[in-house]
Amino acid sequence: MVLRRVAAANLQSLDLEKLKSEFRYSTARSGGSGGQHVNKVETKVTLNWSVDTSTAITEDQRKLIKKMYAKRIDKGGYLSMYSQATRYQLQNKIRVTANFIKLVKKALVQKKKRKPTTMSKSARAKIKKDKSFRSEIKRNRQKPRLD
Repeated sequence: MVLRRVAAANLQSLDLEKLKSEFRYSTARSGGSGGQHVNKVETKVTLNWSVDTSTAITEDQRKLIKKMYAKRIDKGGYLSMYSQATRYQLQNKIRVTANFIKLVKKALVQKKKRKPTTMSKSARAKIKKDKSFRSEIKRNRQKPRLD
């Protein structure tokens, strides 16, 4: 219950418009379908966002994002993502922006901790019974021995 409140608070304090204004887009030629059109038009869109200098997130949110995406953040403190799925630059820009926001939101939602439980005696007994039943079926499939 408490973790859900913390996660909700993290997401509520996230200012998406301010976050979007901090995004830096760059384009490049992308491969894939499109024939000769691909060779002359820059449709691949790369989104870069500086985690360290962002004013759209709080310090706690920054720590969560850095912890979750430590391997994806480069030495300059930039988190980046690209899209080249469609033949149109605008569609790729929309797609990469939506995916990036999902990525940031995912980092801000804290997972519930698992409570370790033990198996009950009746559950252990049922597993043992099922296992012996299965082994009996397999034993009956074998050819009889001539001992």
